[in-house]
Amino acid sequence: MQVSKTKSSFYRRLYVAWLIDSGTAASVPALMTATGMPRRTAQDTIAALADLDIVCEFEQQAGARNHAGQYCIRDWGAIDRQWIVEHLPALREVLGYPST
Repeated sequence: MQVSKTKSSFYRRLYVAWLIDSGTAASVPALMTATGMPRRTAQDTIAALADLDIVCEFEQQAGARNHAGQYCIRDWGAIDRQWIVEHLPALREVLGYPST
């Protein structure tokens, strides 16, 4: 299925937010492993969640150095998380991501 860059970018953001929120991949290295995306794409996608009013914050691991920790979704804004859950297989297919 061929989709526009706008749609695939939107889907990528939704999927990354779900990966973070579900605890499946709550760090940049884990996102890279789960999706196969490059580090910069993972970082840019996390930063772009704010464009959808998804509040994503980094939680520093207590006592850790060098930015060790994980991201967490504080607020989904207008996005329906349940819609993402129901459409995970289709999102993965469109994005070309493996099942987690």
